[in-house]
Amino acid sequence: MEDIKFLIEKLKNTIENIEVELEFKEIGRVISINDGIVWIEGLNDCQMMEILKIEKEDKEILLLAMNLEEGILGAVCLNDFDKINSKDIVYRTKRILSIPVSNEMLGRVFNPLIKPLDNLPEITSETFYRVEKKAPGVIERQPVNTPLHTGIKIIDALIPIGRGQRQLILGDRQTGKTSIALDVILNQKNDVYPTPVCIYVAIGQKMSKIKRIYEILREKEALDYSIIIATTPDDYPILLYLAPYVGCAIGEYFMDQGRDAVVIYDDLTKHAWSWREISLLLKRPVGREAYPGDIFYIHSKLLERAANLKNKGSLTALPICETQLGDISSYIPTNLISITDGQIYLEADLFRSNFKPAINIGLSVSRVGSKAQTKIIKKIAGKLKLDLAQYRELEEFAQISTDLPKELKEKLIRGRILIEILKQENLKPITFEKLAILIYAANNGFFDNFEIYQIKKIKEELFDYFELNTSQILEEIKEKQDLDEKLENKLKEELIKFFERFN
Repeated sequence: MEDIKFLIEKLKNTIENIEVELEFKEIGRVISINDGIVWIEGLNDCQMMEILKIEKEDKEILLLAMNLEEGILGAVCLNDFDKINSKDIVYRTKRILSIPVSNEMLGRVFNPLIKPLDNLPEITSETFYRVEKKAPGVIERQPVNTPLHTGIKIIDALIPIGRGQRQLILGDRQTGKTSIALDVILNQKNDVYPTPVCIYVAIGQKMSKIKRIYEILREKEALDYSIIIATTPDDYPILLYLAPYVGCAIGEYFMDQGRDAVVIYDDLTKHAWSWREISLLLKRPVGREAYPGDIFYIHSKLLERAANLKNKGSLTALPICETQLGDISSYIPTNLISITDGQIYLEADLFRSNFKPAINIGLSVSRVGSKAQTKIIKKIAGKLKLDLAQYRELEEFAQISTDLPKELKEKLIRGRILIEILKQENLKPITFEKLAILIYAANNGFFDNFEIYQIKKIKEELFDYFELNTSQILEEIKEKQDLDEKLENKLKEELIKFFERFN
């Protein structure tokens, strides 16, 4: 009997000493599921882009709140959609979608949820950046005045890109849009300016293409400053939608560290398709071509985040857009043209005529212009633009009339030589100092006495000559980034020596 009394007393003391911590959880319940969209009731205080979760025995299923309506919430599933059942309990996390960011990301391949796709360990970081963020204001920005050398002759000479600019690359499929983006990445390690972090965002691209890009970057030793965010056509549409924002957030992390970053979005046409699909499933009203009314906004809020910030780094955006049959006046291309600071238009007819990169100089423009060029390129490219403009007019006139005056025939020949000089093979970017020498030689008539078929070989020999015999001129151009009288005399003297060998 005494033992029972002792046990009861002990139990009372234990109960009295128990500290109860109240824990409040906001929960909702799944009322219907359809095509990756989960409709939930009961989460009235949920925020837009908040992460929600459904806890299963073996898995945690994540949802993203997208539609906030009275009494009902539309969320998009991020993983394991097939394991969700009606009446499942949904918990709020009170966490807006954000990703871990770290310097460890360099050289890696991730999906938009920062899950590794290269069989290497996950990123462990205490720093998180929101996927969607307000663009920097005017006061925080400074003018774009530092060049981003692409290594592509036409672009660096005629359509210059600056660090912090938004330059659109558009054209039909299979015209070399991704090749231009790759050349930009490869050229950065040879540039006179600090190497930027390059983030390539593959939106709904084939895995074979992503692997090929990864191998090219590894072989060319460009992986050390590159990051790949990859999605394939088999991924959920929400992952394709989030991919460019994730790439932008990573770029902002490096920009805030004072570094330059370049983000390539390949391509925003597929991104628009994914958003259209999500919006239709969320039962949002449709507009032109079945796109939702905010299709312009989703691209502008992404591209406006590109900036050259005061006392920090810069973020350059190179969005890619696919056109249909060369129609740049269709809905998505015109939206993107109006948001960006210029465009590089690749034409299928030029590509088929073996002019590569197939850039249409007449329809391509940079609204930053020569402000983002080195002084030497600015000086010598002015005459190049004039000669090419005259050539385009003369070529049309020459098709009508065969009897041209000698002066016009010479200008026509000069134009054809310049077009040949601007041709370039894929994955072979050239530095701005070599470009300066090449254009200077063309402008001063050194190539005028050669046949068109000879020019390609002479170009290669010219670069080899300056690398082997007069590398000090290359170094001087690289250091000064200008062409003074003394340097010009040295350059002219060496060019005369080189071209004498062909007489």
